[in-house]
Amino acid sequence: MDKINEEAMPTEHRISPKGSFEMIRKHISVEMRGGENYFTGPWEGGPPFDVELTTLPPGKKNYPYHKHACQWEYYIFLSGTGKFRDENNEWHEIVSGDHFQFATAKAHQIWNDGEVDLIFYVIANNTRVEIAEYPDTGKTLILPDGKLGYLSDAEYYDKEE
Repeated sequence: MDKINEEAMPTEHRISPKGSFEMIRKHISVEMRGGENYFTGPWEGGPPFDVELTTLPPGKKNYPYHKHACQWEYYIFLSGTGKFRDENNEWHEIVSGDHFQFATAKAHQIWNDGEVDLIFYVIANNTRVEIAEYPDTGKTLILPDGKLGYLSDAEYYDKEE
């Protein structure tokens, strides 16, 4: 059995160059593996899923609008309010206690339009390779290589802010 306490875990604070995207994350399953690479799944003795605790400050979005080719994501909202953008480019309310999931090929984005932190867990299946598409900008991200571009390389937040 592996055990870890959230209070003892380091945090990652991500903020985009212009500040539109910001979050504070605790990579729970990664820390349980001793801080190893994200891409250590069952094929290398890791778990078939990843778990993170995310805090989204007021007025911020988590990531640019995107969809995954291989990954499912399940969200559990603990506190705060916000909105999520679905695969039809429609916004829906988020309140504490909400659960939802995004299947592969379903575009999504989370935005804290409230006045307090939006706090939630994300549980995602751990895939060996991932391809993410960004419908607003036409970019494609290929992992684990970290290649991101249109037909050439691009910065992650390019044309997103």
